[in-house]
Amino acid sequence: MTRLFAGFIANVIALTTRLVTAVQARWIGCGPEPVRRVYFANHASHGDFVLIWTLLPDGLREATRPVAGADYWLKGRLRRFIGRHVFNAVFVDRTRTNKDGNPIETMSAALNEGASLIIFPEGTRNTTAERLLPFKSGLFHLARQNREVEFVPVWIANLNRVLPKGEVLPIPLLCSVSFGPPLKLGEDEDKAEFLERAREALLGLAPKAL
Repeated sequence: MTRLFAGFIANVIALTTRLVTAVQARWIGCGPEPVRRVYFANHASHGDFVLIWTLLPDGLREATRPVAGADYWLKGRLRRFIGRHVFNAVFVDRTRTNKDGNPIETMSAALNEGASLIIFPEGTRNTTAERLLPFKSGLFHLARQNREVEFVPVWIANLNRVLPKGEVLPIPLLCSVSFGPPLKLGEDEDKAEFLERAREALLGLAPKAL
């Protein structure tokens, strides 16, 4: 019963998201293929991972898990139900003060089980005038532990205007999500080089500034 209800809620969320945002998927450098991937995206709105998740075909959607903060999604029965059963999120502890519950190990375990992931390497929502915040090192460490996994840059355009910070109701506005060519960590590529290459790949998908 729980699974059926969660599936119904998932369909409602996907349909509502498409209606409100009129979102368009642009598969520029890859297609929606059943391979293990880490979709890494810019982060400007609470609804970012929902938009990516919504655009994936049903089979891929079920196998793709957003990485989410346990401190937010495990508070309250409703959030916990949606996070666990609707989105099947991978929960990470963003407030940990010791070595237990290493987020990279948690994400790697999900990849090893056959899942794909949705992550935001900026680490927090970007509310500045900059197009991207500096990337956290976690993207590199995840790539180093999972060299066979594809890392796909994903640029989300306009969603921060659909759901501005502090607003409860969305503003109908056309959104687009662009999926770029997959990356993999080079054999001798260090952290700074990989993070810069990943950042440039993501910025390369952004609409040109007017």
